[in-house]
Order: sequence, then C-alpha cells, then structure tokens
Amino acid sequence: MSVAPATPTVPTVPAGPVAAATPVVAVLRSEWIKIRSVRASWGSLLAILLVTTALTVLAYGTIGESEAANGGNRVKEAFYTMNFAQVAALAYGATAVSSEYREGALRVSLAAVPRRGLLHCCKTAVIAVTALLVSVPTTFAAFLVGQAFLGEHAIGLSHPGVLQACVGGAVYLVLMALFAAGVTVLLRSAVGALGILVPFVLVGSFVLGDGAGGIGAYLPDRAGSHFFRETSPGPLGPWEGLAVTALWAAAALVAGWWAMRRRDA
Repeated sequence: MSVAPATPTVPTVPAGPVAAATPVVAVLRSEWIKIRSVRASWGSLLAILLVTTALTVLAYGTIGESEAANGGNRVKEAFYTMNFAQVAALAYGATAVSSEYREGALRVSLAAVPRRGLLHCCKTAVIAVTALLVSVPTTFAAFLVGQAFLGEHAIGLSHPGVLQACVGGAVYLVLMALFAAGVTVLLRSAVGALGILVPFVLVGSFVLGDGAGGIGAYLPDRAGSHFFRETSPGPLGPWEGLAVTALWAAAALVAGWWAMRRRDA
C-alpha cells in the first residue's frame, strides 16, 4: 500500500492591519525615493531653509538694527523673510509632483500602484512630512538669525507671539506646499501652477488685501500670515487663519485627486 507523500504546509499570512499596511509602507517609501532622487524637488525643499536664512542675514545684516530702532510690529518684522520662504514652499510642492508628468512617468507609477487614490495620498503625505521637517528649522532660524543682528533691540523666543509664530509658520509653509501640489496635479505642470500661484500670492493677494468687501482676508497667504503678527488686523485670528489656509490646501488636493481619477495617464 503506497502512502502519498506529505504535502508541506505553507504558512499563511493572516489578513489584518500588518498585511494591509505593507503596500502603504512600500508606496510611501517609493514616493520618498522619487523626491530624494529628483534634483528639482530636493533643491526646492532645501531652498526653503537656505534661501530664507541667507536673505535673513542679508536683510538684517544691512538695515536690521536701524529698522528695529524705529519701532513697529517687532514680531512681523522678525518674520519678514517668510514672504520668500512661502514662494520656495510653493516651488517645492509643485516640483515634487510635476516629475510624474514628464516622459510618461505617471504610467509607470500607476502600473506599480494601480490605486490612484493611494498613490495621491502617499505622495501628499511624503510632501507634507518632508516640508514640515524643513519648515520647523526654517522659522526658528529666520527668527534667531535675524535677532542676532539687532543688538539691544532683539527679542527672544519668550516674547509674546514669537513661539506661536515659529510653530504656526512652519505649518503654514507645509500647507502652501500642499496647496501647490494639488494645483500642479490639476494642471499637470509645475510651470503652469507656479505661473498662477506666485503672482497670486505676491501680487493678487496684495491688491485684493484691503478691498473686495473684506474677502482678501480669506485668501490663503493673508489668512495664514496672521501668525507673524502680534495682533491680528482682520476678522481672523492666527488659528482661524491657519484653518482657512488648510481649507484652500485641502480643496486643491481634492481637485487634484479628482483630476487624477478622471484623466488618462
């Protein structure tokens, strides 16, 4: 009587949180590799810190002490270079996404990750985390480096509103990067997105700031900039303004997600 050979048992991986999390971790890792390997994205990310710090040294090393002696809103003046940091944040958000739309790279990404929502969410998460890791030292460096040139007119982190501005300002830069990322997915072009967003932030918001029946206070950059003032000049406080900026970023990301789902690669 012949006995059939025993069939080796193959261990099965139970379905559960670990099994479900594995693809997400893999996609997150791949998105991190993309950002790290694309020179434009990496350069834009570092520019948030390096350009802001360099401009702080240039501005405060030349006229900083004389301007501080004239008084004014000391917290607002301490974070003057955030005007340039937000442009670098916009550039980072746009370039971190636009590489998908060159030479059919998106088709390759979707072949590896067919779930477009997962791809979009993981890319958004990586952009947010990397931007935050750079934005936090950027706001603290902008403040501390600038104050080093002011002598007796310098203020410290304990000055009312400063620590809040450092933390809230970092979150604001992240939101601006995500805002640009969403618009870039919608337009499929970093040039197109930055061609709209940079003039909108630097010119359009300034023109509409005190007009249009007060609607200018709800523009993304003006709403988020309340963190850089000792007192809020408009109807929004610092946290309310940051929430408005977050809504702009969320709307852009949802629009980008919708466009990615509806369009061919």
